[in-house]
Amino acid sequence: MINDFKLSVVIPVYNEQDTIAQLIEVVRNAPVKNKEIIIVDDYSTDNTRQILQNIKTANPDLVDKIIFLEKNYGKGYAVRKGLKCAAGDFIIIQDADLEYDPQEYPRLLGPLLLGKADVVYGSRFFGGGADAHRALYFWHYMGNKFLTLLSNMFTNINLTDMETCYKAFTKEASDSLDLQENRFGFEPEITAKFAKKKYRIYEVGISYWGRTYAEGKHINYKDGFRALWCIIKYNLFS
Repeated sequence: MINDFKLSVVIPVYNEQDTIAQLIEVVRNAPVKNKEIIIVDDYSTDNTRQILQNIKTANPDLVDKIIFLEKNYGKGYAVRKGLKCAAGDFIIIQDADLEYDPQEYPRLLGPLLLGKADVVYGSRFFGGGADAHRALYFWHYMGNKFLTLLSNMFTNINLTDMETCYKAFTKEASDSLDLQENRFGFEPEITAKFAKKKYRIYEVGISYWGRTYAEGKHINYKDGFRALWCIIKYNLFS
């Protein structure tokens, strides 16, 4: 178990009643001793909010901060709210759908702890380090590769997975950014701004237990078009 620093885990949540309780337990048991869990519920319309309220009442030490938004703003907005509350030396963004494995936090934190990186992306396509990768939508994969390629052309950074949820970074790097995107445009925006700040960015391979739309996947083609615009906007005009 890694010690001697504090990790903030920021978890944006929207309609994850089937996974949120298990996800909290898995994150709490992740192999990092000193960590805070920050959950931002983006006005869920299923039973997620009630589950979180019950957890807060029954076991208040399980989650350090739970923020209930007054309306649905989007993942990017929820992440921004969580980042403002984060007090750790390092921060990891964690989706609530169990597609990403908290047991791999040490893999993400490794380059940060060595002092070689300011930012680490957990790549689903990097290879080498990843244990498993669920085979899913071909056109999602191609769309991801296209957006990553286009982002790389503007940032001059050779990422393999710009759209990954798993991004780990120092508190200093987080505090230096003025983020604006409310939905999934957050991913190309934060990438462009990390690059402009000349932060040292590393990638590590991660596992990916992807889910289908029937299982609750939220992102859609409209988010892809928004990501395309955000790549141009935050690299050229921001």
